[in-house]
Amino acid sequence: MKCRHCKQALEHVFLDLGFAPPSNAYLSKDTVLQPEIYYPLKLYVCDQCYLVQTQDYVQADTLFSSDYAYYSSTSTAWLQHAADYAKMITARLKLDVNSHVIEIASNDGYLLKNFVTAGIPCLGIEPTTGTAAAAEKLGIPVLKAFFGLSLGEKLAAENKQADLIIGNNVYAHVPDINDFTAGLKALLKPGGTITLEFPHLMRLIEQNQFDTVYHEHFSYLSLTTVNKVFFSVGLKIYDVEELPTHGGSLRIYATHADESCTIADSITDLLAMESQYGLQQITTYLNFQNKADKVKNDLLSFLLEQKQQGKNIIAYGAAAKGNTLLNYAGIKPDLLPVVVDAAPSKQNKFLPGSHIPVYSPDILHKLKPDWILILPWNIKDEIMTQLSFIHDWGGQFVTAVPKINKHKA
Repeated sequence: MKCRHCKQALEHVFLDLGFAPPSNAYLSKDTVLQPEIYYPLKLYVCDQCYLVQTQDYVQADTLFSSDYAYYSSTSTAWLQHAADYAKMITARLKLDVNSHVIEIASNDGYLLKNFVTAGIPCLGIEPTTGTAAAAEKLGIPVLKAFFGLSLGEKLAAENKQADLIIGNNVYAHVPDINDFTAGLKALLKPGGTITLEFPHLMRLIEQNQFDTVYHEHFSYLSLTTVNKVFFSVGLKIYDVEELPTHGGSLRIYATHADESCTIADSITDLLAMESQYGLQQITTYLNFQNKADKVKNDLLSFLLEQKQQGKNIIAYGAAAKGNTLLNYAGIKPDLLPVVVDAAPSKQNKFLPGSHIPVYSPDILHKLKPDWILILPWNIKDEIMTQLSFIHDWGGQFVTAVPKINKHKA
């Protein structure tokens, strides 16, 4: 296999999680009785451009089918994040009724609805029909397609270039990162801005976030590497922000390479921080497997200990990261009988691989668990606030990443 960006032969394994089904391939009462397809879940790191990438992958239209179960609006914290961004970027770029905003992977309209409310023309690009339909109900025009160079050139030829192109948590999901980035270049108006948000590879390593590895994530990104990818297609990054979302993310701002603009000090500072951390040293990547194994083993020990003590433990959040963790650890309903989730699209289904059933949080009052294992640890504060009533019967919360951590209700 060769690097998806620079085509260098890949030799170094960053992380090997064995085999697993796609993390968002939830099962119905019918499909849970059918065989599942498991794919290798192994990451390599390129020793030239330091792009961390999955070994191989299923076709994108298989991963992001019409019944894809992730709806961005489920999280109130994420909705607030989107609203804050829309207000900030509108002021920063002076967007108005004459502007054009395009979001790639617009999901259920969680973000673009803010531009619709402000009267700013926008377009969503979203391949999954379920989420696209939800966005259209909010008055958002949606193009149901996967994005790449050909679509970017087609829209540009139709005079639909954008003053602002947004991509939140999509850049890591694209199989061909070079083609996708070239599409951004083609779609961007002269003087326009691209903002992308993606989980920061440095934080993943630093905080043992191996559960954010799944088949839908083809790439794991640093500013150092993204800077190289953007430069290769004639784009330049002129600002970057560190965000707390998803355990630590970056928001980059980019424009055409020939535009005259000030390059923020944050770019130099963060590149230096990544270098100092060792993101351009192969040994940094080769030590990560042991950290992942410790998280897995510690969680298994905790669950076994609680079972031996007769404690009742269930999980909250049928999140993709949770599926990665449960499948790597080999956890089944005997150790974790139930997971609850607020998203109706996931309820009354089964987690891929582990086959743990998913119920509405309403069942908590009936089960009265001693422990709730929060799988989407990145929004644990929001979840603990929503479920604070478990304190009434002495219930407690626990998270497994970056290490076993018990939280009082």
